Amino acid sequence: MYSASQIQHLEKISRALLKKNATAGNIEELRNALRFHEYRYYVLNDPLISDTEYDQLYKQLEALEKEHPELITKNSPTQRVGSTLNASFPTVQHLVPMLSLDNSYNEDDLIDFDRKARENTRLDIIEYCVEPKFDGASISLIYEDDELSRGVTRGNGVEGEEITTNIKQVRSIPLSAKFSDYNIQLAEIRGEVLMSKKSFKKYNELMEEEGLPVLANPRNAASGSLRIKDPKLVAKRSLEAFLYHVSYYTTLEGKKVSDEKDHSKENISKKEAPFITHSESLRMLWDLGFRSPEKEKKVVKGIDKVIEYCKEYEKKRDDLPYEIDGMVIKVNDLVLQDQLGMTSHHPRWAIAFKFKARQGTTKLIGVEFNVGRTGAVTPVAKLDPVHIGGVTVTSISMHNEDYIKEKDLRIGDTVLVERAGDVIPQIVKSMPEVRKGSEKIIHYPKNCPVCNSELFKEEGEAVWRCINIECEAQVVEKIIHFVSKDAMDIKHFGAANVIKFYEMKLLKDIPSIYTLDFEKISELEGFGKKSIDNLRTAIEDSKQQPLHRLIYALGIRYVGETTAKTLANAVKDIFDFSAMSIEDLQNLEDIGIKVATSIYGFFQNDDNIQILKRLQDLGLNMKNTKKQSSSSLNTLQEQTFLFTGTLNKLKRTEAEELVEKHGGKIVSGVSSKLNYLVVGEDAGSKLEKAKKINTVKVISEDDFLELIK
Repeated sequence: MYSASQIQHLEKISRALLKKNATAGNIEELRNALRFHEYRYYVLNDPLISDTEYDQLYKQLEALEKEHPELITKNSPTQRVGSTLNASFPTVQHLVPMLSLDNSYNEDDLIDFDRKARENTRLDIIEYCVEPKFDGASISLIYEDDELSRGVTRGNGVEGEEITTNIKQVRSIPLSAKFSDYNIQLAEIRGEVLMSKKSFKKYNELMEEEGLPVLANPRNAASGSLRIKDPKLVAKRSLEAFLYHVSYYTTLEGKKVSDEKDHSKENISKKEAPFITHSESLRMLWDLGFRSPEKEKKVVKGIDKVIEYCKEYEKKRDDLPYEIDGMVIKVNDLVLQDQLGMTSHHPRWAIAFKFKARQGTTKLIGVEFNVGRTGAVTPVAKLDPVHIGGVTVTSISMHNEDYIKEKDLRIGDTVLVERAGDVIPQIVKSMPEVRKGSEKIIHYPKNCPVCNSELFKEEGEAVWRCINIECEAQVVEKIIHFVSKDAMDIKHFGAANVIKFYEMKLLKDIPSIYTLDFEKISELEGFGKKSIDNLRTAIEDSKQQPLHRLIYALGIRYVGETTAKTLANAVKDIFDFSAMSIEDLQNLEDIGIKVATSIYGFFQNDDNIQILKRLQDLGLNMKNTKKQSSSSLNTLQEQTFLFTGTLNKLKRTEAEELVEKHGGKIVSGVSSKLNYLVVGEDAGSKLEKAKKINTVKVISEDDFLELIK
């Protein structure tokens, strides 16, 4: 659609307009730039600028057209709802258009929104419902006669792609809901499909292990998942959904109500209506089994309280289990919503308050190659510093050679970078359209950048590895992993100290941790008597860590914390693994051929066995004490548990340790395999799922403690 020269021209114009606002004289250039970026975003799913930069350009056009209404044209980006559709799925029409929300970035925008709302309703103060703005893929669902009949993407706002089969793979979306209890025969509800941070991280780790391309961010992961042709692959991505708006419904008597109609006059009285405020509709959805933002929302009076809640939520943004990019503020009273109405682009009764930007564009100025504890050689992009979401990003992992090729990354490229919450920053894409010809192809090394040994890549993998076990980089990384919090948890022994002691030749391998020369360490600056005593005590205490921590600390490839616990529970002594075959290992829970082969290889290696014997001689615990525990502790033998919500008397980790100490098991999700769901305060979707499985017992924290007794 656009030639290379046109792309470069429009990109240049966009950058100029981001630095200096457009005027009436070049308003058409601004429109052309916006049309181009809409095409890149909605049609190609390949944006050249960040969402925030697009919003800045859009705001410029809105302001110009407001100042010069005579310049408004019918085909202006401000005069339509959305953009072009992907033709891969059948297209259907929404019962009510899915309008965009007007965006705000500061308190002044919210104050101005409130002023207009008060003026138009002639009220001194307005009640608002404030809820998170979920960063996922927008959907519209239709329930008819209490059954889910259709799922549709947002599309262009008027029409969307029919994805009902894929929607049914999202477990938090009920296949049936008793709308009839609320006198509703047909309902169209709106929401957002997303992937939690935990699921996103777990999925990407799996992709990296299998040598496959990782996903850029949870939002793209959710959006892309809905368009996968194979529903089984959709189900594997552990998608979730928040439903936050009832856009249209008909009553059992055939009366119709939509967000375009007057709720008090359209054939239905307030007395007959199932809800008369937005917050009541969220409560209804919650009670029907949907994951609505019932627990996250807050109803407040006045814009000052709105601003206060937005600021409060932005502070805890990174602690949430899912991504949000702002807050949505809605006039709570539905009659007032009708009175305020809407423009062709957005409702006048709602506005989105956007948090600080999480995306930005910058230059890729160089590449370094790092060697990890498994010998994997990882390329790290060096960037011109770019400020994203309150953090300055200068380095980003590029994972492997295939990642570089897939994204066509070159030194000197302009790249789009995204940082999403606690997810590690990622290069979303390069921008070959704006290259000047001076960019350089990234050549992957053939030899280890640390020890110069020839690199090796297993068939079917994307990762190049150094297989020299004496490679200095691997030794250091293995020691750092061994002493880390989730492994042997040797406090006061961080990465900086490992590197320092290794360079001084006080450390040479893992067993040497337990033979440190503290006299030499005492000569170092910053190591007084108290520091050394603390380090000595932490090292000594680590000898009594349970077996599963030692197994995880050894850094066996593919063995994470959960697998380490499974392995520890299968033996009496760590040396028992030497006599186990690959088939024996595969018989253990959730251990496949690849993991079993890796474990088998580790315990058949004489060097590794010698290290374990040295650790045993140094006094480390090599036995599974749980296997030898008295039967009186096995009160929860073979019972499975899952915790949800906030516990008041125990930390989550303490509760899980209690389960395992008494012979029980922790599982990762709600299913027919779960025996007990222990519910704390503000329990979420897990509770709703558990209620639908008859075999799952839902108990309180106090019930759990009583069960332990």
